[in-house]
Formats: sequence, C-alpha cells, structure tokens
Amino acid sequence: MNRSVVARPMRGLIALAMLAVLFILGPLIGLLTRVDWSGLPSALASSDVLTALRLSMECSLLALGLSVLIGVPLAYALARLALPGRRVARALVLLPMILPPVVGGIALQTVFSRSAPVGAFLHDAFGVTLPFTTAGAALAEAFVAFPFLVITVEAGLRQRDDRYEEVAATLGAGPWRRFWRITIPLMAPSLAAGSALCWARALGEFGATITFAGSFPGTTQTLPLAAYSSFEGAGQVGRAITLSFILLAISVAVLVGLRDRWLIAPR
Repeated sequence: MNRSVVARPMRGLIALAMLAVLFILGPLIGLLTRVDWSGLPSALASSDVLTALRLSMECSLLALGLSVLIGVPLAYALARLALPGRRVARALVLLPMILPPVVGGIALQTVFSRSAPVGAFLHDAFGVTLPFTTAGAALAEAFVAFPFLVITVEAGLRQRDDRYEEVAATLGAGPWRRFWRITIPLMAPSLAAGSALCWARALGEFGATITFAGSFPGTTQTLPLAAYSSFEGAGQVGRAITLSFILLAISVAVLVGLRDRWLIAPR
C-alpha cells in the first residue's frame, strides 16, 4: 500500500489540530504580551487588586464548601444507589454547566430575592438577605461550579469496585462506618480533582454573580467582575489585564496540579 496515500488525510487532520491549539493559545499569548511585567508587582500589591483577590478567595472557598457539603452525597447516590429518577437527577446536575450563567443568576433571584417566598422566609426568620451580598456571590458561584465536583466524584466512584464496601458490610460495619472508612478514602483522588475544578470554576464565575449579587467593590466585586469593570473604564485596561493574568495563572496552576491521571480513567 502506498503510505503517502494513507498519510495524506492525516496531514490535514494534523493541520486542523494545530489550528485548534493556536485558537486557544493565540489569545493567551496576546494577553501575556500586554502584561506590564515591570509594573506587575506594584499592581498586584495595590489595595483594590488585593481586595478583589481576597473577596474572590473568600467567595470561591465558601462556594467550594457548600458544593462539597451537598455534592458529595449526591455523587455517592448517583454512583452507588439504584434510585428512581437517577437519570433525571444526573441531567439536572449537568444543567448549570450548559445553562447561560446570566439565566442562572436570574433564576436565583426568583427564589432568594426578598419578594420570593424562600427569600422572604430567610429574611423574616433569620435576617438573612442573599442578593447583592458576599454570601449571595458565593451562592451564585456554587450554583455554577458544583456540577464539576459531582460529575468528577461520581466518575471516580464508578471506577472503584464496591466489593470493599460489601466485605466491610459482611464484617459488621454499619453504613456510616463504611462510608467514612472505606468510601471516602476510595473517592479521595476524584474528590481532590473535583474540588480543584469546582474551586477554579467558582473563582472565575462572572455571569451568575453579577446578575444575582451585583458588582460592589469590597462586597461582591470578585476578580472577574473587577477585570470587566476595569476594562470598561477609561484608562484602566492595564488593570484589567493584570487581573486577567492572575486568573490565568491560577487556572494554569490548577491544571498543572491536577495532572492528567486525576482526570482520566486509569488504564
């Protein structure tokens, strides 16, 4: 067989693959070339950047905590329990990933605003107001980010054999003891990977946050919102690039820290 005939279409595929890489790499290179490296330390140390960074860390960690609290039980139920409606539940979990974030923010408003039943109850009974607050920003981030945790943990549990839990049950271990002593260690790698992805997604959330919590410096203006606000403001493009560089560096660090073996099934 003529090898050149076989290789000819592959060259076209390789060219398209290289184009795809450039499609991703080009804007990133453009961003890096616009960073003022000499003034970067002073820009990072400015009070407004530090405030946005502190708020982003606070909201994203709160979002991660809420996601772990409700996401791990859901992932366990989807992976281990033969519950009715499991496929519907899995589809609902994936919905925030494909739903426009702005729609998610509007949906949160319809539930948690003070004119809505749930929001009115929280305000009247506990004095809690979520829209346009730091807690509201964390809630919006959790709404968008927690599916990344659930699907990663569920996939990790499905790859692990449940015979260890069955053996523990035959030895007299109760459900909670099996969960803490067997299931949690088995899901630890996928839980770590899912938590990292969830946190990174929460850190970069924009649409749902600005719709549900607004963009108030020191209260709800996280790094993405501060970058957008700076980009809109005259003469603040440099600050927007600095904030974007911080988010890019964090995203790259998460991907490097995850390493591929945490994201794909073992061979």
